This record gives sequence, structure tokens and C-alpha cells, in this order.
Amino acid sequence: MRVVGAALAAVFALSACAPTQYEAADYGNAAEPASNDVVATPGAEATAGAEPETDSTAEPDAPADEANVPEISEELTTTSLTSQKVKLMGTTVQDQDGFVLYRFDKDEDDPAKSNCNGDCAKIWPAALTNDGNPTLKGVDKSLVGTVTRADGTKQLTLKGWPLYRYIGDKKPGQWKGQNVSGTWFVIQPNGTKNLTCLPAVSKPVAPPKDDTSGDAGSDAESGSDYSY
Repeated sequence: MRVVGAALAAVFALSACAPTQYEAADYGNAAEPASNDVVATPGAEATAGAEPETDSTAEPDAPADEANVPEISEELTTTSLTSQKVKLMGTTVQDQDGFVLYRFDKDEDDPAKSNCNGDCAKIWPAALTNDGNPTLKGVDKSLVGTVTRADGTKQLTLKGWPLYRYIGDKKPGQWKGQNVSGTWFVIQPNGTKNLTCLPAVSKPVAPPKDDTSGDAGSDAESGSDYSY
């Protein structure tokens, strides 16, 4: 009975950590809450004080002619990375607009590689860069690098992990992308996952419609069956 009680307490703690302003639908219809045993990365530390390791930002897919790298418009680039605490979640890394950034378990960090393309990239926009030199606050410069994406654009990395925003986050400081598909997690300034609050595994929002009249992410609240 004591074991069962502990398990119930753990389930309650996980669900209770979700922001009170969010509806249950924000986290999908998972049958059971995620556990650290499922999502923890071997060797990763959940605290922000981990010792920096050698930056793994090799770019094996980079085009031979750097002049062919697409130039990204300023409004689409991530120009700053800031360590910022938010309620219930704790330490996050945010962009210049205050939006929380994430890492993807299906990516690779050594060498860095993004495996989120196509519709995945519409739901999880990459933190793009032209010069790989964002303004930093509370983030170690030695951990920041870039990786060349499949389309030739450059994406910022943190300790080798490519960085993304989530279109389901509508306001600065939101973190509705936490534990989506059991593979997306808020990233900390040292590149590890923030597992302080781990809501139940949820489905990602639907990708935005391709028509130009639609608002990016206008159908995001409908949810989706996408696996990324």
C-alpha cells in the first residue's frame, strides 16, 4: 500500500506542476503521466550548474561554398539567448522575444544534427541565425554553436543540441511544448533538459495551413496526430 501511495503522490505532483492558466487540452490526452525513466538522457544532469563540455557543433552537412548559405531575414532570426526563470518550470533559455526554447530527443548533439524538417519544422520553428553570434545573458558562449539544416540555413545550438520555438506557445514565458510526444523538452542554459515539471506526454499542435491568409499556427489549438 505504501508503494501505491507513493505512486499516486508522484502522479499528482506531475499533474499539479502544470501552469494553472492552462487547460488540460494543452497537454493532449495522454493516458498516463510521463516518467523521468522514460525521458531522461543518459549522463544528462537536470541542474543548470553542470560543468561545460567541449562544444559539439560540427557541421558535416555544411555546403562547401559558404556563399550558397541562404540569408535569413532579420525577423526570422534568433538574435539573443537569455537564461530566465519562469513559474513552476524554473530555469529556461529564451529568445529575444521572451519565448522559451526547446530541444528534440530525435536530434543529435555529437556532431550536431537537426532531424526536424517539413511539417515538424512548421510546428517547431528552428532558432535560425546568419552569423551564429547571438547576444547572450546567463548562457556560456563556449556552449553556443550552429548546425547547417537540410535546407542550408543555419540553426543555433546549445551544447550541440539544435534550438527551437513551439508554435503552441502564444505568449512569452509559456512552455506548452514541455514533454510533447515524449521527445520535446525545455532546454536549460547548460544544454540539458529541464525536468522540473513534467506534464503527461501530449500531442503537438497541428502545423499551420499553407494559405497566406491564415495566421501561422491559426489551427494550432485543434491538436494533431503527428509523432514529432
